Amino acid sequence: MAEGSNLFGELRRFARTSGAVSGIAARVAGERVFGIKTDRSAHAEDLKVILGGLKGPLMKVAQFLSTVPDALPAEYALELAQLQANAPAMGWAFVRRRMGSELGPNWQSKFTSFTQEASAAASLGQVHRAVLPDGTDVACKLQYPDMPSTVEADLRQLKLAMAVYHRMDSAIQHEEIYKELTERLREEVDYTREAAQMRLYGAMLADTPQVHIPVPMPGFCTGRLLTMTWLQGRPLMDRLNEDPPQEERNAIAEALFRAWYVPFYRFGVIHGDPHMGNYQVRPDGSVNLLDFGAIRVFGAPFVRGVIDLFEAVRDNDEAKAHHAYTTWGFTDLSKEKMEVLGLWAKFLYEPLMDDRVRPIQETDDPQFGRAVAAEVHAGLKRTGGVKPPREFVLMDRSAIGLGGVFLRLKARINWSRMFHELIEGFDAAALAERQAAALGAAGVPKAG
Repeated sequence: MAEGSNLFGELRRFARTSGAVSGIAARVAGERVFGIKTDRSAHAEDLKVILGGLKGPLMKVAQFLSTVPDALPAEYALELAQLQANAPAMGWAFVRRRMGSELGPNWQSKFTSFTQEASAAASLGQVHRAVLPDGTDVACKLQYPDMPSTVEADLRQLKLAMAVYHRMDSAIQHEEIYKELTERLREEVDYTREAAQMRLYGAMLADTPQVHIPVPMPGFCTGRLLTMTWLQGRPLMDRLNEDPPQEERNAIAEALFRAWYVPFYRFGVIHGDPHMGNYQVRPDGSVNLLDFGAIRVFGAPFVRGVIDLFEAVRDNDEAKAHHAYTTWGFTDLSKEKMEVLGLWAKFLYEPLMDDRVRPIQETDDPQFGRAVAAEVHAGLKRTGGVKPPREFVLMDRSAIGLGGVFLRLKARINWSRMFHELIEGFDAAALAERQAAALGAAGVPKAG
């Protein structure tokens, strides 16, 4: 039976996770229907322990939802935000089987060396260091068994969990969030697609020396094996724990800003996984960008809408803001809802309007963003709720996730100047042409 249709794998996965989800569902129902107050913090800790011990996309979903304002109760989001993609590695027996199934029974003869111990283990696969016959140092990312069936089982659990929360609180409608997560997660298990997306990023950032992208190795990549050049660098968190000087913090922040927004404003493409484990730093302050399983391609009108909303907030132009939101796909926007959404837009755009060297957030309170989100949530609930369009989901997540990284960096740079350098002379038609050419040259298949 093919891995993609492994019903038994899905059932096993369902059994392992359904207890956690249904238990929370029961507690939420008890609180909502019967007024029984429960200890959400304790339940969230239980959920984190359960999810943290699993290999697979449910952990990635938890990390994702922890960055979407009020997609989950605050207590759950706080605990799930601490999850790290660091599941225990699979053993050498698995590695031999996986490599043999992907490159043939004589796979070891295709490498000069191949480490038995994994260099890194994450939610969907693990990485082994190896050397090719021509001396190229490479990283081999091997997908864990039954990932397609794991994705389907996890998506069912996610749908249940989101439905339960929506019954408790309908300020944000989750239908499009779920659809977006479904499509992106199904794409992530296709390493052939990720190799193409890696080539795409290498091309889009070829003129950005502060950012380094691994190169996939032809003949060593399949749907479940991704072999790429090994990049020298240290995990960002390790370097931050050493309290680097301000100049280095600023250089890292500028590199990360360009890594995300050069592709977006010039090609309409964004890296959708702003996780701390996806950055490495080099001694010169440049960065390695890793993991290209979740990218999002946007049409030129969406990118234009991002710029339009910035200008609307800057100029206090309600009509232009309404145009931007409708361009993205927001519907049923009353004046009251617009005012509420404007609070969130002002929070996101504020650093880009201040033409001076400054931190990304003036206050040192790490919960400031959540306080703004709570105010927005209350306003949306009061005005009848909102349904975020699919395209908005990863964009918002990336902005919030990257902003959190800038906060941790304690970077002080001119965010406004970098932003205006990227949007100066924006031409939607030119972006569409660049995007089509880049996607075609990299061989990135169409979404869906």
